[in-house]
Amino acid sequence: MAETTEDNNKANKPKNHNKYRRDKPWDTDDIDHWNLDDHKWAETDKLPGGRLLEESSFATLFPKYRETYLRQVWPVVTRALDQAKIACELNLVEGSMTVRTTNQTSDPFVILKARDLLKLLSRSIPVAQSLKILQDDWHSDIVKVGGLVRNKERFVKRRQRLVGPEGSTLKALEILTGCYVLVQGNTVSIMGSSFQGIKQARRVVVDCMNNIHPVYNIKKLMIQKELAKDPKLQNEDWSRFLPQFQKKNVARRKPNKVSKKKAGYTPFPPAQTPRKVDILLESGEYFASQHERDQKKLVQRMSKAKETSVAKRLAREEEESTVPVAKEKRKKKDSSRTADVEVEQLKKKLKKAGNKEAAQSSVSDFVN
Repeated sequence: MAETTEDNNKANKPKNHNKYRRDKPWDTDDIDHWNLDDHKWAETDKLPGGRLLEESSFATLFPKYRETYLRQVWPVVTRALDQAKIACELNLVEGSMTVRTTNQTSDPFVILKARDLLKLLSRSIPVAQSLKILQDDWHSDIVKVGGLVRNKERFVKRRQRLVGPEGSTLKALEILTGCYVLVQGNTVSIMGSSFQGIKQARRVVVDCMNNIHPVYNIKKLMIQKELAKDPKLQNEDWSRFLPQFQKKNVARRKPNKVSKKKAGYTPFPPAQTPRKVDILLESGEYFASQHERDQKKLVQRMSKAKETSVAKRLAREEEESTVPVAKEKRKKKDSSRTADVEVEQLKKKLKKAGNKEAAQSSVSDFVN
């Protein structure tokens, strides 16, 4: 019993992870372990032994549409890698790029920077931007978003949502994180000079593929950027200032579907639909000649046309019977107009006849 109680006490007792930790005399508080200025490799620095013992190489494939661009900018890439004492090769047959160390390579980490350079070039980043990765204070991250969404149409919509209208969402993300972001195919390439900005940009990209709109994360980043300016709030919790966005299930209107009544369960399968030959056999047309079939179709067409003409005539007669008053009014108006015209014509004739008689009487008086 005593042994079991001791074992339980040991299990409940919290672990002391600093039990075997010893203070290092060189590890003082004035050292900033995240500062890269103290760890830069100078050209005067030498490796033990004078050179690298083994040759390291990395190869990266590139898509076919990048071939012409890489062929144009490859002299620029070669010139930049020669300054870092790194050999490079462009293989257009296999569609690959290769970098490797040489006997003159002094910086052991520059081969990894060259590998990142090839990855960025293959992901459609311009050469002027991708060459910045060779600097010690620049870092990169490639997010593979192709496998995060199964549905192809949904993936395309969310990728476009990340870019935004005319690239506005992506531009806002670049300004807030201080990184260069490029969406290309199934990957999103991120370049930046701070690890924190790269992590923030990656989180926004992954959340967007998980159906969280990037505008929400951009709002949070804007608030965090303003809070960081205040020295009083640097050591406090910012959760009370950040907005809490909750997911809402909005009821969407579904299209009205015609409700079909379910038939009762029967163990027998439905009857087989008859073939065209079976229908012809039942009607007796199967044994008729082609001329007789055509004649029958013609008779059916003519009878159908006759029925439609009769139906249209009946409809026309019904319309005429329903509007007889309007036609009578029209006739009355027309008759009154014709009467007025006839009266005016008579007046004109009488005037002409009166003028002629007056002229004749004046001539006879002059003669006499």
